[in-house]
Amino acid sequence: MIIGLDASELAQRIGRGDLSAAEVTEAHIARIQETNPQLNAVVIPLFDEARSQAAAADEALQRGDDVGPLHGVPVTIKEQFTVAGTQTTIGATAKIGNVSHNEGPLVTKLRDSGAIILGKTNIIQTLAGWESVNPVYGRSSNPWNLDRTPGGSSGGEAAIVAAGGSALGLGGDFGGSTRVPAHFCGVHGLKPTSRRLSNADFPPGLLGNGQELFVPQPGPIARSVGDVKLAMRLFAETSMQPTPDLAPPVPWTDPEETQVAGLRIGMYTDNGDFPVAPPIRRAVEDAAAALETMGAVVEPVAPPDPDEGIRLFLGAASAGGIGDYMRLLEGEKPIPQVAGMIRAGKIPAPMRPVVAKLMESRGQHQVARQVRSMGAGSTDKYFELVEDRNRYQAAFTRSLDDGRFDAVICPPVALPAFTHGASEHLFAAVAYAYIYNVLGAPAGVVSITRVREGEDTAREVTKDMTDITAAEVEVGSVGLPVGVQVVARHWDDHIVLAVMAALEQHFRQQPDYPRLPME
Repeated sequence: MIIGLDASELAQRIGRGDLSAAEVTEAHIARIQETNPQLNAVVIPLFDEARSQAAAADEALQRGDDVGPLHGVPVTIKEQFTVAGTQTTIGATAKIGNVSHNEGPLVTKLRDSGAIILGKTNIIQTLAGWESVNPVYGRSSNPWNLDRTPGGSSGGEAAIVAAGGSALGLGGDFGGSTRVPAHFCGVHGLKPTSRRLSNADFPPGLLGNGQELFVPQPGPIARSVGDVKLAMRLFAETSMQPTPDLAPPVPWTDPEETQVAGLRIGMYTDNGDFPVAPPIRRAVEDAAAALETMGAVVEPVAPPDPDEGIRLFLGAASAGGIGDYMRLLEGEKPIPQVAGMIRAGKIPAPMRPVVAKLMESRGQHQVARQVRSMGAGSTDKYFELVEDRNRYQAAFTRSLDDGRFDAVICPPVALPAFTHGASEHLFAAVAYAYIYNVLGAPAGVVSITRVREGEDTAREVTKDMTDITAAEVEVGSVGLPVGVQVVARHWDDHIVLAVMAALEQHFRQQPDYPRLPME
């Protein structure tokens, strides 16, 4: 079945002449047309252009032209990135018709490598959240359970890759936006080391507030770790050429040169702030056991301080206020999953302690923490945040040094895929992912299992809406995919990918490994 083949395998078969680019492209278009009415993942289809590109790709092979490593392979691109002739709205109706005529280095690299772009995929309004819903394109659903979100903000990308409509996707990660959808949808994704890849594919003037305490990173989403490695090799080649926003100081290292045997790997199953669901804990423990059978040494490691990570994440994201979000929306009402952040960001500094104390008195401890951490501040306050971030990064590196750890495995999120709308109350559950944006470390998610019978039991519930919502999400989650997060030191992306590949190879043989949904 063509749609079940990995991007690397498709490229090889097309190159050998076993398959044509045209028939591979047509098979993926047919799969999108079959599944997209339910998923609403591909929101800007480019099927006619893709068919023309596929025909040209086959003609190039017949002429004996040199071809790239993705020749004839169908791919999709997250809506936030520029693709010539398409709009980039970030889910705001005021930006409808914001058409790009140029493309950035990563999309250009995909084209130069022979990839065929099938279309662009859905995101959350303003990119600030872990669902994929907005007034421009509507709501995307998870291919494993349509009552669940595929995550965000790269949720449309993960959903269509998981469903077999695209062999490879380009996502972006500012606060878990590639890794959360990979975990929710049963695929694999990587957030590279901060500034490893260029952000020049993201058009200027959209949420460009100059906040660089931590920066977003593009990254691949795929059904095999091998395809993530292939995409990263190509993207890293491009990003070694200086662009206006970066020039990475460390060349790309081939993950194939790293052996898991002999690695020292730290692990934690709980960050001490927000308890994980039973299947998430089991997945990390099973991954640790599997790595030990491969010759790795796995030992416990303390997680980065979640409270400090949340404070830094929210403080940096709102340091300049929420003016960028308001300018993007131009008076449009924010969706509920985004509105809470905007409301909290609007609270004047003198009022934040008062509002936080009120929330505490009502049992809303997570909201109180968010209110305390958010809001515009002075330049001095921002400089203090940068210094605190530097100390946070140093403490993380020191913990790895003390244990002589090469990598860490841990939960990607505290829960499996959220029900639609639940992310509004589950900010703390995603801290497992976005603390590594603050730290700037390379982090990937490898999908290894699914929620089993008896693992969807509800947790202890308090008055806090976070706990209530988490309990509701756990119920009925049997069958949903579960991933494990792999993290390493800055610029050790190759170690992350080597560990991810080893885990994929091991768990792919298991009966509850997430395979093609909607079959």
